[in-house]
Amino acid sequence: MSYVLNGSDASAIPDETRQRILDAAAQLGYTPNRVAQSLRTQKTRTIAGIIEDITNPFHPAFERGIQEVAEANGYDLIMYNTDGAIDKERKALSSVLEGRADGVIGSFYHMQIADFLPLLTRGIAVVRLNGIDALADTDYPLDTLFLDNTAAARMAVEFLIEAGHRRIAMLAGTSPPRQDRLRGYRQALEQHGIIYDETLVEANDFSVAEGKRGMAVLLTRIPRPTAVFAASDLLAMGAMLSIQQAGLRIPQEIAVVGFDDIFAAELVSPPLTTVAQFQDQMGRRAAEMLFERLSGRVTAPGRRENMPYQLIVRGSA
Repeated sequence: MSYVLNGSDASAIPDETRQRILDAAAQLGYTPNRVAQSLRTQKTRTIAGIIEDITNPFHPAFERGIQEVAEANGYDLIMYNTDGAIDKERKALSSVLEGRADGVIGSFYHMQIADFLPLLTRGIAVVRLNGIDALADTDYPLDTLFLDNTAAARMAVEFLIEAGHRRIAMLAGTSPPRQDRLRGYRQALEQHGIIYDETLVEANDFSVAEGKRGMAVLLTRIPRPTAVFAASDLLAMGAMLSIQQAGLRIPQEIAVVGFDDIFAAELVSPPLTTVAQFQDQMGRRAAEMLFERLSGRVTAPGRRENMPYQLIVRGSA
């Protein structure tokens, strides 16, 4: 009976018997005791998600993708918020190491391979979400799922260049994806013979308020930029507020392109042209990679997988 109720391998038990046990458990309102199971199996049946900003609208679809796969595998999901701070990243990993989760999916801006070794030696699976340059391939079972931020940003800026823009500003953000997206911006300019002008780049937190502030600064440049590429949709939406408050039309006088394709991107006026990251797919794939490790289906050294992206053209550019 315990094999059936605890989700263990009950393949030797006839289907009819298994169903009678499940029906009886349902009538009695039986639910397995997770604490007791954990003590016996040394498994928590829980995975951890570690992200830098739980308030960012990018994350709900991503978290939902993880949760769907976790639930399908009989696992719960707990989330940690780090604010991108090194001490909070370490604290979250320490919490997991204390036995609160069997696996981790996370965005880590400061952790190195050595920081993950205590988890890996305990059999705790890790999937790291990072840019293309993060963590070279290793002999450790440490998986990395990444988006090529440089190529995606280059594509977005090339779209503006092909539309005839030559004076293109950028709201670059301050979080680690900033460097890759700024690199893509500069590459696109260089490949089309446009001189990089550092006065057209504003570094801001990924927020509407900072996008608004940064765009207000860019509007004072002479000559004024005719387009702006924002490293996040929140920055782009803030930029649109500044542009409209200045009495300028989007996209006729200034075109705007964002990055992320959050839910609100198609609700602003005009709807935002942006780079879609497919957050739900990213969450699902990260969780699939994690459970491939937890189940033992994958034992090879660390894998690196690149996620798709797409420019979604709407009314702002």
